[in-house]
Amino acid sequence: MTNERTFVALLKKYIESERLSLPVFNPVSLRIQRELIKKEPDFRIVEKLISGDQALSSNLLKVANSSMYRGFVLVTTVRSALVRLGLSEVSRIVLVDISKNMFSCRDGQLNEIMKKLWQHSLGCAFAAGMLSNRLDFGVMQHEAFSAGLFHDIGKLLILKVFAEKKRKKQALQVPQELLLGAMDLLHAEQGYLLLRQISMPEMFAVVARDHDLPEFDAENYVLLLVRMANHICHQMGIGLAHAPSLALLQLHEAVALKLTSAELENVQQFLRTTPSLFE
Repeated sequence: MTNERTFVALLKKYIESERLSLPVFNPVSLRIQRELIKKEPDFRIVEKLISGDQALSSNLLKVANSSMYRGFVLVTTVRSALVRLGLSEVSRIVLVDISKNMFSCRDGQLNEIMKKLWQHSLGCAFAAGMLSNRLDFGVMQHEAFSAGLFHDIGKLLILKVFAEKKRKKQALQVPQELLLGAMDLLHAEQGYLLLRQISMPEMFAVVARDHDLPEFDAENYVLLLVRMANHICHQMGIGLAHAPSLALLQLHEAVALKLTSAELENVQQFLRTTPSLFE
């Protein structure tokens, strides 16, 4: 226990020293994300930002010309892809694409943890977005999706900071169990501080802070949706935790959302058939 307390205190000190010098988001992706999560994103700004990123624009065109979306005419510009897909779908595609690149590092052990964290974040994003679309609580699907994607951003920050410290101090070795425990203790506070620091909407910062609390604001429907999505992913073993015995429909969040077994099964079936969440 002493070792755990000492490590948590040390890790917190590391985070405070690296917070400003080690950004989790690169500047371009952050600008794109800030625009896409607005209630009314500016079409022209989104087009300009995506066009300025060769990898991102190439991937968007590839999706727009895929069998799922393909029309009679080949899409060759970001603008035409935006028109074909719509801003809501573009938002989902782009946020997944740019955030996936954040969840990686050169350290093999930490990279594997980041991969599982990415799968959990993506699973929560899909689940929260689907629940918001099926349940009428006045929450936009892209808001729920983004809140699910960023709810554990504090864990990513901790891993990025620890990876940087390991790079500078090659002898720094910590048991994985100790690192994961420290992440559980610190991620909510650190995620909240990070999202506020980079001026993301307050709703996302609140979700990052409150998604694991035993007591929370049950009238915050974005938070309810993400908490429920989080439970679903834990029950299915998507990510770092697995709680197969969790009775999902009996949870406070499920009752508050009036979630039915059919709606729950629909979300679970989608997640089960999404290969990237389990590979």
